Amino acid sequence: MESLAMTPRALLIPRSSPAVPAASASSSARRRRAAPVKASAAAAEPAGEEKPAAAAAGDGAAPAAAPKKILKKKPVYSMKKGQIVRVDKEKYLNSINYLSVGHPPYYKGLDYIYEDRGEVLDIRVFETGEYALIAWVGIPTPPAWLPTYMLIKSDKLDYERI
Repeated sequence: MESLAMTPRALLIPRSSPAVPAASASSSARRRRAAPVKASAAAAEPAGEEKPAAAAAGDGAAPAAAPKKILKKKPVYSMKKGQIVRVDKEKYLNSINYLSVGHPPYYKGLDYIYEDRGEVLDIRVFETGEYALIAWVGIPTPPAWLPTYMLIKSDKLDYERI
């Protein structure tokens, strides 16, 4: 607003003239506007009270305003990573997983998942249930996510082929 009040003649006068205080007055006006912000922050704390950190150190109690950490419970899985498993043939052939692949009935190309040992690489709980990422030992195929209800656990590592 001060620049609008100044005449065009005042803008063309060199800095050594009396118009210089008008320019410095606008910068001091900016400083005056910033100063109450600092003062209001200092006025927000009453002078008679100590800061909460000093009070907490004195009596050892935690401040009531501090939020409590909510710990997320870890899910309990039905098997562990590294577990040796194989797939139950009857459950797999009647599942949506087999139907979604589109193989003909009793397709022989998947016999390795029923007979060979697979290792659990990862376990996750999805919206549809608990699934395990299975990789088959010695079979050059990518790992597959299968529901854990159709997996048969093997107790020993020297798994014998059927």
